[in-house]
Amino acid sequence: MAGARALLRHCPLLLPQDRHGTAYEGFVTAQGKDFHIRILLPVDLQLKNARIECSWRLKKILHGYRHILKQRLHSCPDLVSFMVELKTVLEIALKNTQDLHIPRPPEYYSCLVRDLEILGWNRVAYVDTGLTTVKLKAEDSCGRQHLITLKLNAKYPTEPPDCLVDFPVPFAVSWMPQNSLIDIYNQFLAALESLKKFWDALDEIDGKTWVLEPENPTRSATTRRIAIGNNVSVNVEVDPRHPNMLPECYFLGADHEVNPLRTKLNNNMHLWDPEISLLQNLRELLEIDFPSRAVLEKSDFAKDCGICYAYRLDGSTPDRVCDDPRCGQPFHQACLYEWLQGLPTSRQSFNVIFGECPYCNK
Repeated sequence: MAGARALLRHCPLLLPQDRHGTAYEGFVTAQGKDFHIRILLPVDLQLKNARIECSWRLKKILHGYRHILKQRLHSCPDLVSFMVELKTVLEIALKNTQDLHIPRPPEYYSCLVRDLEILGWNRVAYVDTGLTTVKLKAEDSCGRQHLITLKLNAKYPTEPPDCLVDFPVPFAVSWMPQNSLIDIYNQFLAALESLKKFWDALDEIDGKTWVLEPENPTRSATTRRIAIGNNVSVNVEVDPRHPNMLPECYFLGADHEVNPLRTKLNNNMHLWDPEISLLQNLRELLEIDFPSRAVLEKSDFAKDCGICYAYRLDGSTPDRVCDDPRCGQPFHQACLYEWLQGLPTSRQSFNVIFGECPYCNK
């Protein structure tokens, strides 16, 4: 209910189309203009698998920002957060679209070229032919490569460029008219170092465990679904500002497999040590060794759905398992929901549906 009120406050023209909250349609407003949009969510309401439909006009405006919106779909915790970010990106896109038609004075080009020379061309990854978009590259202290995209308006350097980064937290630039690109670059480097421990923690997880989702995580992604055993995994949500603290953990699998893990986590929570790595803490609290990449293959955990016989369905992997220990067949939530809805013996209570396993009939 609170989420619905927050959505209504930020996007009063975007309304739910069903009682499950899986379809929204209406308008998103930016710079006094309304743009038609439709958002379709899967039954598990996960944003990363959402489908966005919009008018051709909005599609054209956001064309150059599609990869950013895709990142935000994966990193935003709920629809309200995504809509706030969508409006921000739309404001930037509209402003840049308008700037394309504003003739730029000669001082703009001479100032920009001078700034690029001071910064050093070895740090420049891309410049468009109109000299309105610049991508700068940087390496953090651990050797990770990063990009920052600068969208410059016609009033540069009086006004700062819009900065787009692949970060899990907002990146705000401090700017004065006398500043230059080197100031933005230094702030970018400082932000990279502030996120070093967060990326260290996730890189260790990516390198030493089998991550089922996301398949190709961006630097802004804060979640990892880590394989524990056959059809058992844990979804970990890491706080980028406090990466050494106990993360949100959600276990996926049959009850007889995950209940002991939940119990161990609750009983050992007081043992969490912020001085050791996140992965080592998880090992000690859960009293397990995560399957090693050196010994096992991902195919040992990536079991196909028992209904559609595929592993990936619209980007999601099987995350529901039959509770019967003799069965343990995995399914995509969307497949299982559709299957159970079609059975006359199934019953539904609020947003939970009860029915028989397609494999063992339990």
